Amino acid sequence: MACDTQDIPQLDLESVIGFNGHVFSGLRVHPDREYLIYPLGCTVILKKIKDGKQEFLHGHSNNVSCVSVSKTGRYIASGQVNYMGFKADIIIWDYAQRVIHARLQLHKAKVESLSFSPNDKYLVSLGGRDDGSVVVWNLDTKQAVCGSPASAQSAGYCLSVKYSNTNDNIFVSAGSGTLRVWELDLPNRKIRPTECQTGKLKRIVRCIQVTEDDQFIFCGTTSGDIMKISLEKGLLNSCGPAKKKFSAGVNVIKILKSGILLVGSGDGLFTLCSGTNFKILKEAQLEKGVTSITKRGEGQQFFVGTEAAQIYRFSYDDFKPELISTSHTSAVRDVAIPFGTSELFATCSQDDIRLWHINKPKELLRITIPNMTCNALDFMIDGHSIISAWNDGKIRVFAPESGRPMYIIHNAHNMGVTAIAGTRDCKRIISGGEEGEVRVWELQPVGHRLLGIMKEHKDTITCIKIKSDDKECVSASADGSCIIWDLTRFVSIKMVLANTMYRTVCYHPEEFHIVTSGTDRKIVYWDVFEGSVLRELEGSQSGSINAMHISQDGKHFVTGGDDRLLKIWDYMEGRVTHVGVAHGGSITSVKSCMNNCILVTTSADGAILRWKYPHPPSS
Repeated sequence: MACDTQDIPQLDLESVIGFNGHVFSGLRVHPDREYLIYPLGCTVILKKIKDGKQEFLHGHSNNVSCVSVSKTGRYIASGQVNYMGFKADIIIWDYAQRVIHARLQLHKAKVESLSFSPNDKYLVSLGGRDDGSVVVWNLDTKQAVCGSPASAQSAGYCLSVKYSNTNDNIFVSAGSGTLRVWELDLPNRKIRPTECQTGKLKRIVRCIQVTEDDQFIFCGTTSGDIMKISLEKGLLNSCGPAKKKFSAGVNVIKILKSGILLVGSGDGLFTLCSGTNFKILKEAQLEKGVTSITKRGEGQQFFVGTEAAQIYRFSYDDFKPELISTSHTSAVRDVAIPFGTSELFATCSQDDIRLWHINKPKELLRITIPNMTCNALDFMIDGHSIISAWNDGKIRVFAPESGRPMYIIHNAHNMGVTAIAGTRDCKRIISGGEEGEVRVWELQPVGHRLLGIMKEHKDTITCIKIKSDDKECVSASADGSCIIWDLTRFVSIKMVLANTMYRTVCYHPEEFHIVTSGTDRKIVYWDVFEGSVLRELEGSQSGSINAMHISQDGKHFVTGGDDRLLKIWDYMEGRVTHVGVAHGGSITSVKSCMNNCILVTTSADGAILRWKYPHPPSS
């Protein structure tokens, strides 16, 4: 990946819609109270609370798995996952300069948890299940001080690690059947554990918090109760709540100055409860499990992140949730920008279609179809309807202002609709199915009519594009063929074949070329009339190319795929002019608006990224 892109200019990332709600305690407020810090893919995002402006910390090669901020706010630490057998990086960022202070490598496959010492002297890191070690790092020398297996051989794996609030030499680790207080012996370069005694209680500890004065440790468990343990003696003090446990386990705990606990559970219940008898004082029900709680300042205001990729703001007094950020929770399948505007765009994924405003990355509309996946969508050219392809075999047409269903074409395809496009006269829809058929539908004032079925493909239709005169269209299929169809006689005009599974096809704006790409990683220009290859480019060094978009003037085109790189190409010269590196998952779709102002990409990790288009439109 590095050798592929090192000498090519980088694209400027303007904004990101997305939040990885599956990273436990991934959402943080910086001690300066101005920025929210959270992970998305392989990027750490710093978002200004006041105006929503974003900054990005790029450096990880894979998804970020944990985030920690030092007590003074000088450093941010982030760990990542990696493939089995490879080392997972920990990056320590200098917050003021927004640069990498140190890159630390020891853990294999995953970094599970990170914690800074109270005086910014050390960082303790915990490896994932396949690593199982705990390591103390010196922040000044940027070297490991010492390490040790995180839990005894008779105990299970470790899940969390937390430093003491007053002592640079003491920290706590916990997990499945293990709870240890560690002491750093610097002269001998050793860390010595003391097992905490919990008696008959056997628990899997998901999260730990230490009180300000270092007297007690609070441990949230997957069984839905909280253990209170004396840090000095390592003995169980109390456990609760006695009657009603937290459903689906305690995911995250925060301690307020007054000793009251903020508790987030796996069923989405966010509560304020007593630190002595664990009685619930206030509660709020959120969508899906709570995974992050972070205080702003002394705890008058706090932010909560959930598995539904949503961020809420609470104030201590009224304890009412204010939704400040939403995003997709699963892979985003497609993106569409309405004709003639740079203000809006729509995305689709499992369960829903969402409409977004460009400048303020804000969700304007959500159309939800539970338990169904929207595979593709498009705006009709007049902007009066959104057409969408669903895996239950239906084509659904919605009004973009209200989300009201206008048409539903039942049984449009036998096995699910996988590609869709609308004609310029807004009267017909061309759809492709998983079984390999291309069908043409006419929309009538009341209802719809099937005009024609075109059967030549043998596998899933992945992409359909229509010529500007509405008389021809081209379809790409996973069977390795692209077919140009006559839309008046419903027969094939030309077929091109290659040893690949085609993922995407585009007409050049002058419409004498089509450009294809797929799993063979090659970008091929074809002559429309002869069906011959004009040019073949090596599109990627690893992974298929899933998405392509040609600019309105035909001078540049954009590609993205499984290598997570967004590339802008010069059409005539066939070379890469710019590269965008920020996605943490495979790029699934790419679109730019008519006047090349904005470029939007989506990926399999649920992220939507907006880039600055580097080539101004030709006058």
